Amino acid sequence: MDIAKIAALPFRYKPWRPRHLRLIVQDLMAPGNQPERDHLDHLRAAIDWLCRAQDMRAGKADAGGVSAGWSFEDGWLPSYPETSGYIIETFLAAAKMLDRPDLIGRAHRIIDWELSIQQEDGAFPGHFGESSSHPVIFNTGQIMHGMIAGYTQLGRQECLDAAVKAGHWLVRQQDEDGCWRRFEHNGVPHTYNTRGTWALLATALIAGEAKLKAAAIHNLDWALAQQTATGWFANNAFIPGRLPYTHTIAYAIRGFLESGALLGKERYLAAAEKAARAVAKTQRQDGWLAGTYDENWQAGASYCCLTGVAQMGLNWLRLARECGAEDLRAHARSGLSYLKRNHRLTDSDPTFRGAVAGSAPIWGRYSMFEFPNWAAKFFADALMMDMAGMTVPPVAKIGHAAPEVMSHV
Repeated sequence: MDIAKIAALPFRYKPWRPRHLRLIVQDLMAPGNQPERDHLDHLRAAIDWLCRAQDMRAGKADAGGVSAGWSFEDGWLPSYPETSGYIIETFLAAAKMLDRPDLIGRAHRIIDWELSIQQEDGAFPGHFGESSSHPVIFNTGQIMHGMIAGYTQLGRQECLDAAVKAGHWLVRQQDEDGCWRRFEHNGVPHTYNTRGTWALLATALIAGEAKLKAAAIHNLDWALAQQTATGWFANNAFIPGRLPYTHTIAYAIRGFLESGALLGKERYLAAAEKAARAVAKTQRQDGWLAGTYDENWQAGASYCCLTGVAQMGLNWLRLARECGAEDLRAHARSGLSYLKRNHRLTDSDPTFRGAVAGSAPIWGRYSMFEFPNWAAKFFADALMMDMAGMTVPPVAKIGHAAPEVMSHV
């Protein structure tokens, strides 16, 4: 990207602002040149940034949630119900890892906010949770992950009740073939809903809800039919006719992987491993992955989707542990090194210190000119999983009758 192209950027990104221009020049002149330190330093910085993102909503109507992130266009964004939901499990894992009980209190605050916005029919609102927003299948599933964590790790019965209620809403929207077509992003079905299906399945197993379990399996089988001979997934992009981001490819893989682990079903684990190995073959030596891929696993973008790299790191680490695919661990660590070199660990501006951009360079098409909270979340999860051999969320809790209660006092 040259200076002329920067000058031609849409007005809304305001690339001429000194704060913005500094980040652009940094990626132009010295891309991937951030200090690479040990996992613990990067984990602390990422968690501190997520705390900052939550604190940015203090005193506002959406207080308790975590800001969706910071963007050139709008600065700090409102709390995002979807990603705040699965940040709950990240805060709880980091509370143990970093000996920070304050993070348990932060998780409780997210839960309180999420419970306050659940609709009477069980759905959670989409977008930023504003009154005009419509529920989205995927978003509701991700918030259910947080509700599961609230029950299994914090002992909050109302969280399980909310997850079951949301689960029954998902079932009511499901078509006969197992696919969701209503309340979908851009009005089209998405294979990456498997990550929400994982939450539906976990809720079913914890609560003993056979109807929810059957619906989850029905969707997984529909999604399995979307996998091509190469391991790629059809109907997996945000917009029809576009190539899927590494982000959504990784979402689909994780849903199959964790659902297969919960059910002990080889066909789902095999689907996850097939796709994960195909992605691994495309990885550069420095850990880079393309932002998008076509059905032959040819890169469809010259930028890197940093969120997708973090998520693939999680997938590779989980497959190493769950399926004995130890060779994939090296791919995860290569990806983590790449992320570290693009992690603004020591930035003088606290808005960016500890943040992870959507893309590298920052003008890549995925979360363009943004620092999304989910990029930091998945980076933190991958660091903890590699550092301590833990799983985020802790799958061993699924199905336990008596939840473990974490205290922050």
